Amino acid sequence: MASVSPPNGAQAHIDTREFDANRSLRSHLSQNHDRSLLDDDADFMGEVARGIVDRDRRRMRRQVTKIASFVVAVLSCLCAGSITGFSLYGPRFLTDLHYTQYRVNAVSITAELAMYLPVPLFGYLCDRYSPPPLSLLAACLFGAGYILAAYTYRAGPPPDGPKGGDGYPFGIMILAFVGIGSGTSCMYLASVATCAKNFATAKYRGFMLAVPIAAFGLSGMWQSQVGAHLLYTRLPDGRKGSVDVFKYFLFLAGTLIGAGVLGALALRIVDEDELIDHGVEQMERSGLLEHSDFFRPQPSRQQSTYGTMGANHEHHQGLDSEEASPNEEHASDTETEDIENLTQSMLLSKQLTEPELASQRKTWLLNHATHSFLTDRTMYLLAAGFLLLAGPGEAYINNVGTIIPTLTPAHYYSHDPTLDPPAGLPETHVSIIALTSTIARLFTGTLSDLFAPPSNPDAPPTTSFHFSRLVLLLPSAALLLLSFLLLAIPQLVPQNPSWFLLSSALLGLGYGASFSLVPIIISVVWGAENFATNWGVVAMMPAGGAAIWSVVYSAFYSRGADRDDSGGEGECRGYACYGYWAVGCVFSVGVAIVLWSFAWRTWRARRVMV
Repeated sequence: MASVSPPNGAQAHIDTREFDANRSLRSHLSQNHDRSLLDDDADFMGEVARGIVDRDRRRMRRQVTKIASFVVAVLSCLCAGSITGFSLYGPRFLTDLHYTQYRVNAVSITAELAMYLPVPLFGYLCDRYSPPPLSLLAACLFGAGYILAAYTYRAGPPPDGPKGGDGYPFGIMILAFVGIGSGTSCMYLASVATCAKNFATAKYRGFMLAVPIAAFGLSGMWQSQVGAHLLYTRLPDGRKGSVDVFKYFLFLAGTLIGAGVLGALALRIVDEDELIDHGVEQMERSGLLEHSDFFRPQPSRQQSTYGTMGANHEHHQGLDSEEASPNEEHASDTETEDIENLTQSMLLSKQLTEPELASQRKTWLLNHATHSFLTDRTMYLLAAGFLLLAGPGEAYINNVGTIIPTLTPAHYYSHDPTLDPPAGLPETHVSIIALTSTIARLFTGTLSDLFAPPSNPDAPPTTSFHFSRLVLLLPSAALLLLSFLLLAIPQLVPQNPSWFLLSSALLGLGYGASFSLVPIIISVVWGAENFATNWGVVAMMPAGGAAIWSVVYSAFYSRGADRDDSGGEGECRGYACYGYWAVGCVFSVGVAIVLWSFAWRTWRARRVMV
């Protein structure tokens, strides 16, 4: 074998020092490489740790925002229901401004109509543009309304009154209560919608929705107590008189302006995108997305976008369909639809920024949800029942202050004019209705969380005991019916005026439970993503019922006041003032119970878990 000699005649020789030097170099490179790997691992673990910390911070921030929004929503509702204290100052319109009962009821009806009729519009704005602008609008409406009402009252009887006067025209008071009613619906919707959406997927969403609704009913109680015990007038002999209406209106104006501004700053909906995604998934499961132009593009739109690709694709489909079996043809169509949906999504992602795409998805979902809600027959059964039940309840609350004198015998004050009326003081009834309403709302909201059936009808059966929310709603309506029945039967409240307090307690229980359960049912049956709009449509119904039954009450009251044995000064006494009105309210609530029973039957047939 030929040997290979080194160049230039040098002999090959490996020095041990050179080996050590090379080994040292390799060792140095290896150490650097290991150190680099350790540094990379440390950087990676640091990034993971920072990511976990950032995620936890974002989660904590969302939870804090939810809790803060909930607290502010409850505080807002705790102030927003000021109109429920109308009976505290309604009788003063009769005596101080010389309004007729028709005019007093015209003021209350105006407030009811302004509170309920614009609710669908306010709900639409709340769903599309978030609650804070609505809360700020409420502050403006409340402030203008109560300040205008305060100075209208202070000016005295209007010139067109039965006895004349130098005060502002009656229309100014009507205008003031338009602002008060509209502000009520704005603040209420902004608060309740925030809670409904922030806790749409929570286990106790019924309770979280019932709390602000209960606070709304409680607001009339504490405000009327402030008016009766702190903002009262002094009689000539130094004793405490009735509420000072001027100071009371200014107090409400300042309180509600502050509540509205606070809501504009603090009410926030957290993770609304997840709520929209959940709504889209629900519609996808129901098959509604197959007919959507947004999620499934039209063929003409694809052809104009992709040019010859669409034609070749169709030609390829045509060739395959001639030889394919029915099963293969169905699979091919399914794959084609998947490709079209994926391609359209890619196109939208290129043409639109992420916020624009999210906004379009939200708009599409809300419009579709509104259409589904308005075309559902059970919605009209629910809404009609709510009209027939809440209308008499609203009329009762607004007129309880004028019913009390009708239950007081004419000679009752002949010996001691300082006695309280046997049927109770107006502020006592307002407080009873507010307390019982609050208890009923919290109680039914909690029970609906604990025992309501699972929302998914295909969920595996469980051994836990549950029942429908209609099991709570129908007996609550029966309590309201019993309240009017006590007034309608001459041998009960008319002969025992102190029982009128029991009638108010029963009305508060039934009225409060209904106003708690109906919005919960709406959020369960039709989803929470469009809650403000859907609840706004149904919440508009009591306006018509309240207007009808308030007019009926005014007609009977005025007819009774014209009798020879009436109390004079436009006041009425006796069963004829309210008895026949109460009979009509009994039948109205009874029909509401029947309509809700039909709606429940339809939901059960559809396997809708309510």
